[in-house]
Amino acid sequence: MSFGNNGIRDERGVSESIGFMLIFTLVIVGIGLVTLYGYPMLLQQQVNADLRIMEKNLIVLQNDFKSITFKSAPYKETSLKVGGGRLTIYNTTNSLTSSWFGVYDGGSVDVTFHPGQLQYESINAQQVIAIENGAVVSRPMYTSGSVMRAEPRWFSDTDPITGKTTTVISLVGINSTIHMSQAGVGTVRMQILNTTYMETSKPALGGTVTVYYSPDPANDFSVAWRNYITYSLGWAETAPNTYQLPSTDTLVIKRYDILIKSL
Repeated sequence: MSFGNNGIRDERGVSESIGFMLIFTLVIVGIGLVTLYGYPMLLQQQVNADLRIMEKNLIVLQNDFKSITFKSAPYKETSLKVGGGRLTIYNTTNSLTSSWFGVYDGGSVDVTFHPGQLQYESINAQQVIAIENGAVVSRPMYTSGSVMRAEPRWFSDTDPITGKTTTVISLVGINSTIHMSQAGVGTVRMQILNTTYMETSKPALGGTVTVYYSPDPANDFSVAWRNYITYSLGWAETAPNTYQLPSTDTLVIKRYDILIKSL
């Protein structure tokens, strides 16, 4: 505030100062609101995007598994970016993943199989996505429940002419020579390590075949496997994580061991 030549107060400078302070305050408040509400939303969107990308990446890797097992490709490699978490291999012999599958026909077939896992874990999203026994499964990190994102190659087929049923169960194991994990950009290289083929044309006990799934308490995907086996395949659950196939004339079990050479 100042006085003019005629002694009258001049407040034009005061008006400009008040206007500047109001605009500056609005800018600071806007930045604060964006920081308080907008930035966490952007971070959550990035976490969700990383999770969706890793779901697609693991489905791509599952297709690579199919290529070197069912299509007999000798070698596959896929470049991918692991964002928001870490991709880790747990061998079939690794005690950290104690899940196992069992197949029993009451006679000649009595199989216990530890598949291992290729597992992505995101602390920010609190989600785990894994390839287990040829399937892509996911679960929340700190609560129960799981879902199957992509199914394995199990099926029963009845010949329309003979009326006989053939059941095929594929067991896919994951191995590596050293402990491996990856965050960031890398290339997953894999090859077939071993193939074991078993067939029985007359399962014992009148064609009854029982499949077991014993989940690792720390990596429990039992809900995903239960929904797949009971709803997609139509096999009956006779006890928790125990399933009985409909009568089958031929049971085929194929075991594939995949070697992950690098991540």
